[in-house]
Amino acid sequence: MRALPPSKSATLHDVARHAGVSPITASRALGNPSLVSPATIARVQQAVEATGYIPNLLAGGLKSKRSRMVAGIVPALNVSQFLPSVQTLTESLAQEGYQLLLGQTGYDRAREALVLNTMISRQPDGIVFAGLVQDEAVRERVRRTGIPTVEIWDLSRSPVDMLVGFSHPAVGEALAAFFRAKGWSRVGIATADDHRAQQRSHAFAAAFGAPVPIAQVPAPSNLQLGRGALAQLLREAPDLRAVCCSSDQLAHGVMVEALARGLRVPQDLAICGFGNADFSAHLFPSLSTVAVDGADIGRRAAQMVLARCRGEPVVQPVVDVGFRIVERESTAG
Repeated sequence: MRALPPSKSATLHDVARHAGVSPITASRALGNPSLVSPATIARVQQAVEATGYIPNLLAGGLKSKRSRMVAGIVPALNVSQFLPSVQTLTESLAQEGYQLLLGQTGYDRAREALVLNTMISRQPDGIVFAGLVQDEAVRERVRRTGIPTVEIWDLSRSPVDMLVGFSHPAVGEALAAFFRAKGWSRVGIATADDHRAQQRSHAFAAAFGAPVPIAQVPAPSNLQLGRGALAQLLREAPDLRAVCCSSDQLAHGVMVEALARGLRVPQDLAICGFGNADFSAHLFPSLSTVAVDGADIGRRAAQMVLARCRGEPVVQPVVDVGFRIVERESTAG
């Protein structure tokens, strides 16, 4: 069948005729693809492309009382550690006919409240929030809406609703033990000023058992800020032996600054990051870091939201995915 002329708006019936299926089957393929076969989905998608059909999501939402949209809120889109979670969240939701609408807070609590309030006003079917919702008034408003909400990349005894993450203080304590086991007595911390990075840094300093100079930079951190952080640390502690960084981006900058000053890594200065960014294994020397399964976090968050949208109970509303320290060349020896 020929594609419809551009002057006419295609309908779902046009798509169904083109695909050789019933309108109900075409509707399911577009709105709830898990109910039909992959072959049927492919035929309907081809028909959509051929006809130029654009689904009326608003009309569908009014009938089903579902927007088919989940709000995803992250501190910043350029923070690589959140990207695997966003990707698997997007893919998992799409498999069930849901779309992810992203917003970013810029690590600003006032903006966090504004973004959340704006998302709530659009009546999403679910909310996935990177971190813990800090503002108590906003937390209470989210609870009152009854919208399935998953906080990710953190851990709390009192989540707004559901949670998938890990303990940042536990990361800091584990890194302190890792540094002590290496026998380093003069260590420093290069950290961003966001809440989660601060939790890790404070836990590290408290657990290390010796004074720890700290260089703090604004979030989100980057290579330039890392260079400045090491420069500050070396002014305070010229005999620095190792640096614990709150992100791989910051650690990369610390490494560049160290090499620029003629310091060998790790012989003169050991460096550890956080996040296990894609580039960390390919630096020279390769970067030791803390790995968290961000993809699993996004997948689990989607499963929780979708289960609640189907009216199913979530047996385990709080999941600790844990973390692991990945030692590479930058701390070896």
